[in-house]
Amino acid sequence: MHRTRIKICGLTRAEDVAAVAAAGADAAGFVFYPKSPRYVTPEKAGELIAGLPPFISATGLFVNASPEEVAATVKASRVTLLQFHGDETAGQCAAAAEAANTRYLRVFRVKPDTRQDELLEYERICRASSPLFAGLLLDTWVDAYGGAGKVFDWSLVPKDLAHRAVLSGGLSVHNATGAIAQLRPYAVDISSGVEASKGIKDPERIAAFVQAVRAADAN
Repeated sequence: MHRTRIKICGLTRAEDVAAVAAAGADAAGFVFYPKSPRYVTPEKAGELIAGLPPFISATGLFVNASPEEVAATVKASRVTLLQFHGDETAGQCAAAAEAANTRYLRVFRVKPDTRQDELLEYERICRASSPLFAGLLLDTWVDAYGGAGKVFDWSLVPKDLAHRAVLSGGLSVHNATGAIAQLRPYAVDISSGVEASKGIKDPERIAAFVQAVRAADAN
């Protein structure tokens, strides 16, 4: 049975980290973009990550940060995977990841006119740029950074890419089943869809989302 990995992003409180662990999610995400309402300092993230049980990974989201900033943040927080969500080139992502000696995801913000061959070519470029590249995270194009909270046209994702990509953008308990049935992505990444307010997670929504993903995997 295909098992979709689940990441809950934008965590800011110890009780939300506990809810992620209790629900059975695979990864916890922390935002290091100061303009985000979900921003946490590296030191605060380190405190929250210390409360994670074994086998739940910690991911750090960056927007246009320098290699030095990324390396210092990884050292202070102990995240084990990076996500680059800004205007970084493939080479800049590779340099920042190398400075931190940490694997990374690169976001691709999908537009209505994005072509399937564009996605495949972008993945090829990223993969060729660094052995630390772990995969693409597919989000919706908006004129902003750090996550859109809106759904894009999933049919734009080629089937031979979906199974190794992370799907994000407007996911919720209501559309998780359809997303997984259509794409069978390697993982899903959700933030606003499980919140009571910006930066404040709802444990019931987290649990319901995880259950919806697991139910979709079983079909």
